[in-house]
This record gives sequence, structure tokens and C-alpha cells, in this order.
Amino acid sequence: MIKNWLARWFGGSTRPGQAAPTAQTAPAQEIVVNPPPALDIDLAFYRLLAGATAHAGDAPEQLILDELARLARDPGAAADLVPRVPSVVPQLLRSLRDENMSAADLARQVAQDVTLVAEVIREVNSPYYRPTAPVRTIEGALMLLGQNGLRMLLARVAFRPLISTQGGRLARQVAPQVWSQSEKCALAASSAAPVLGADPFEACLAGLMQNVGLIVAFRLVDQVSGAAALPQSDAFAAALQDSARTLSARIATQWEFPPPVAKAILEAGRPDAPPLAQALHEGDRLAKLRLLLDVGAAGAQGTAAALDGARRRIFDKLCRDEE
Repeated sequence: MIKNWLARWFGGSTRPGQAAPTAQTAPAQEIVVNPPPALDIDLAFYRLLAGATAHAGDAPEQLILDELARLARDPGAAADLVPRVPSVVPQLLRSLRDENMSAADLARQVAQDVTLVAEVIREVNSPYYRPTAPVRTIEGALMLLGQNGLRMLLARVAFRPLISTQGGRLARQVAPQVWSQSEKCALAASSAAPVLGADPFEACLAGLMQNVGLIVAFRLVDQVSGAAALPQSDAFAAALQDSARTLSARIATQWEFPPPVAKAILEAGRPDAPPLAQALHEGDRLAKLRLLLDVGAAGAQGTAAALDGARRRIFDKLCRDEE
């Protein structure tokens, strides 16, 4: 059933004069859940990040991978390599999942952290949300965004320091692109979630959380290799991204995120993945493709032009000005 929904929602367009096939009549081989892209999106995204780093020499591949494996066995140590979310946020995220929480209760809880309030007010007055009049209170933000919109905004505000504030050379250089991809992934995954039967807010959290392990990996490279470059081999790129995904999931568990979020991060892209992992996978690839297209990466234009259906609609949302 999930595959049929996904095929219809993300499926190709129908030729003029041709009736759309139904789930009952379409041959199984015509239902393509996730057709192979013209571009290796994950590898191209790694190349984009690695190419942005100034360097001398090459970092030791196996040493980096061994250290990442060690951190995966000790997620507490891995979590120490990124700033922790503000103390109110874990409690807040649990409350945000409660659909029965009143707007007044939500506003009171957010108000416990003055910095968080200031960031929310600044964000809600940005061109991204385009309010018709300045918003000056949490209650005003809630009126503009609705409860679900405020939940997602709060999550974005809480996560930004985890990725965008980094001290190491490599982490500092890649942080803007990693954060941009995280925000776009959260938006795309939450947009894809409803039709797949997944929770949009959990999809948003998974999209924001999944790159935390990648930032840990870059900080580790800074510690292990100093001024050396990120290795460029395809095998290392794949291994680094797999290790980073595992780290993200284990840090999410360490920080007491909803269990489905960690599970989705681990299982995104796998055959027969659960709905939340499917939504995350769609969001991740569309967000990476958006960044690759924006910098003119080879193959990105053709891959983007081939998008249709809901993939195209979600992809177009990612063009929205976030400044």
C-alpha cells in the first residue's frame, strides 16, 4: 500500500490523451518507487563539501573511519563534538509532539528561554515567512504560523547552532552548506510525510538531525588531520556518509529524541523502509539536488528537469528565499 501511494504521488506524468493507470490495472513493472537518478546525488554532495575546503595534503582515510566507528560505539563522546541544544529544547520537543497542548501552554514553555524567544521573533519576521505586519510576541508568531508551523520553526531555531556554529577549520567551511541542506531537507521531508503516512513534525526533526553526525565527522577530521584535505575517493565518501548517518541516529537517541526519528535516519534509502524513513530519503535527495543545481554541479540540471509530480512541487518550494 505504501509503495502504491508513493508511486502515484511521486510517479511520472501521463502522456496527452493517455489515462492514468490505476493501482489495480498498472503492471507491477511500471510502478517505479524511486527511479535511478542521472546523477549520484550523495557523491556529488560530498564532492561539493570537500571541494569547498582549503587544504594541504591528504587526510588518512582509515584512521578517520576507525575514529568514526569508535564514536559510533560511544555516542556520548560524539555528542560532545557539537553544541548541545538549549536545555529547554528536549522538553520542548516532547511537548511539541503533543497535539493536545494548548497555544497558551506552548507559549509559556517557549518563554522559559529568552534567547529562543528572540530567535523565533527574528525568524518569523524574516522574508521566509513574509508577515504582513511585524510580529513581536510568541503569541503573534503562533497566530501567523499556526501550532504546527510554530513547532517546525522552533525546531529549526533550536538546531541551527548545532551545525552553523563550529570551531574547526573543515567544519567551519562546510557548515553553511550543511545547514542549508538540513533546512531544505526538513522542509521537503515534512512536505512528503503526510501522503506516506508519516508524521510531518517527526520528518522535520529527522531532516534537521541527520546531518549532526556529518558535522561530527568534519570536526573529527579537523582533530585527526589538521590542515590535510578530505579524501576524495568514492569509497571513502560513501563510508564517511554511512558512518555520519549512524552517528546522527545514535546522538538522536542519546538526546532522547522520539525513537522513530533515530530509526528513520538509520533506515532512509533502504528497501521497504518505514514511511518516516521514506519521507526523509525523499527530502534528503531533493535538498541535496537543490544545492547542487544552485552551484551548477554537472548533471544537476538534467536530474532536476526530470522531476515531476510531487517531487517537482516539493523541489520548487526549496527555491524560496530563506534569508
